[in-house]
Amino acid sequence: MINTNRCLYNNKIRDFLNESINSILGTLSRNYHGFVQSTQTDAWAEEISISQDLLKLINKDGQIIFEYDIPRLGKRIDVTLLIDGIIFCLEFKVGESKILEADVDQVLDYALDLKYFHKFSSDKIIVPILIATNYKASSSNIVMSVYNDKVVNPLVTGKDGLLKIIKDVLNKYPSETPIDENWIISPYAPTPTIIEAARALYENHSVENITRHEADDVSTDRTIAYILDVIKKSKQNKEKSICFVTGVPGAGKTLVGLDVAIKQTYQGNLEPVKDEGAVYLSGNGPLVAVLTEALAKDNQKKIQASGKKKNLTDSRREVSKSIQMIHRYRDNMLMKIKNPVENGVLEIDPTKAVKQEKAGFGEVEHVAIFDEAQRSWTHKRLADYLKRGGTYGNKLKVINFPLSEAGFLIWSLDQREDWATIVCLVGGGQEINTGEAGISEWIKALNEMFIHWKVYISPKLTDKEYAEGQVNELLKDNHNVTYSNDLHLSVSLRSYRAEKLSAFVQALLTFDPMAKIIYKEIKDKYPIVLTRDMKKAKEWLHSKVRGSERTGVLITKESARFKPLGIHVLASGDENAVHWFLEDKIDTRSSNYLEDAATEIQVQGLELDYTCLLWDADMRYNNGNWEFYKFNGQTKWVKQEATSESKQELIKYMLNAYRVLLTRARAGMVICVPSGNPNKTNTGFWEDSTRLPEYYDGTYEYLKDLGIDEI
Repeated sequence: MINTNRCLYNNKIRDFLNESINSILGTLSRNYHGFVQSTQTDAWAEEISISQDLLKLINKDGQIIFEYDIPRLGKRIDVTLLIDGIIFCLEFKVGESKILEADVDQVLDYALDLKYFHKFSSDKIIVPILIATNYKASSSNIVMSVYNDKVVNPLVTGKDGLLKIIKDVLNKYPSETPIDENWIISPYAPTPTIIEAARALYENHSVENITRHEADDVSTDRTIAYILDVIKKSKQNKEKSICFVTGVPGAGKTLVGLDVAIKQTYQGNLEPVKDEGAVYLSGNGPLVAVLTEALAKDNQKKIQASGKKKNLTDSRREVSKSIQMIHRYRDNMLMKIKNPVENGVLEIDPTKAVKQEKAGFGEVEHVAIFDEAQRSWTHKRLADYLKRGGTYGNKLKVINFPLSEAGFLIWSLDQREDWATIVCLVGGGQEINTGEAGISEWIKALNEMFIHWKVYISPKLTDKEYAEGQVNELLKDNHNVTYSNDLHLSVSLRSYRAEKLSAFVQALLTFDPMAKIIYKEIKDKYPIVLTRDMKKAKEWLHSKVRGSERTGVLITKESARFKPLGIHVLASGDENAVHWFLEDKIDTRSSNYLEDAATEIQVQGLELDYTCLLWDADMRYNNGNWEFYKFNGQTKWVKQEATSESKQELIKYMLNAYRVLLTRARAGMVICVPSGNPNKTNTGFWEDSTRLPEYYDGTYEYLKDLGIDEI
């Protein structure tokens, strides 16, 4: 049996036929991440039995693969057959007797993803087949897609009709060239047609629902030009380079990243330039999901307006070339290394990876843009994650992993044998999860392992909010460093009515007396108001929004006592964030309904027009200091003292959570600090001791003293 990093089971058909069902089930279960439900085991057993009966009668050699993970897309195909140069994608619905359109779409998606993202499938016939095992009919016609892309229109059948369908396909296409023997470890390699969606980003789009460009964008244009020049020099000199871009909250770092990806890919041409691709990567699941969905809808509308047909699924697939989750990029590289790691040095395992002429063992893109680079994982968090086997669907159990996530990402681009550029988009003071390393890990990796890389850096990276102000010290002996003001975005595009919003928030959180002065300067253009009544807060929001403007309630993930105010926390899951940000005002899932509050995790990198920040008792003002609390889930709040490194880290993240939430609104916000529950029972006890007025009063009085208008 061959390496299974990309799947749960992979074998030559002749060996598969000689193996018992229990043995195959054992392999599937061992390679599966997490607990295997009995329903999953039963489904696998049925799939194995059907496949063995089928392949005995077909009597051809080839490969069979269970649960194949399509590179960097996070999708698994139930069963893949590689026979006589043809790729069969089988999606089983065990026990089902009906064919559902959604299931047909699912198996077609798998075929198209292989076609457009999998190098060793791009020129092969791909046959998607849906098997509802108890279905009593079968497709009678085998027809190529009208798009002339060698993908067969989806076929449907029950288990009894599967043999005939596969035989008919093999008879219809008898002269296909062999499939590459390294198919299982094929590089991720999107074809140029997929990149067409990138053009839609700035052509006839409506992405202003996500990131408006209503302020002077000279700063962003200058930054984009500087980065593209670094990329050009890196290519000319065949060198590796990294740019660190800083910016105030809402300054357009994401816009810069997406624009660099597009301009680098197209370079002014109508079609993408060969071998010049760039990819925008983020660890922020809601951000990736919302941007992808918005751009996909834009792309679909644009194509349909031209008179052509375009479904939303195809648009999502196209957009996913340019915008991806960073962990899928990372995990695809992890699959290529020797394991366990010996002597603290990562090495490529040639049995797990294909060396390409230009990319070497690296990925297909020369340029990788990492948004929110400060959120990359520490060495401990990544090593622990890999020691456990990972959590993203691939059982990546790596022993003795030596690097932080930042170090590994640089190492990944360093595998290219020609040139590469990394662009790190850095938000100051925005680490909001434990285990996030900040920017210092990137600097340390460059100093210790990648001294041949050219480093281009924003002077603002030396400020205290980045790497605890230690960047100068960390870089003092690195002679490849160039500082440029062009790499700092100083103007907030998000709060287009108040360029000084980020300065006000910083002053508010650090008790800087300038907060009062800045508030007076901005309040006429950018209203910020204060209340203790959630009903008044909602009324204020409704009075402000017009047309398609969006509003929503925000709350920290450590908040706990919001239900008495009629507020619920938005459920986790990227799909919920998509609905919250994109559905219109008549949809109850929309942010505009003001029922579900989003946390800092769900809104970082995104924004609304008007927001309500519901300030709970997790962070309280007391005598010139912030005090931090966690709710025990039942009866009381527990104060978090900075008595250990982990507690210090938690306190930093809680403060940053409020920094993020206070900078999510473009046009204005209301801050609601509840009154708490002052009532006592007849016996003298508090009706609700988890919401005592004293938990909130100090914070309210502090904000009121800044001069913030009350409503």
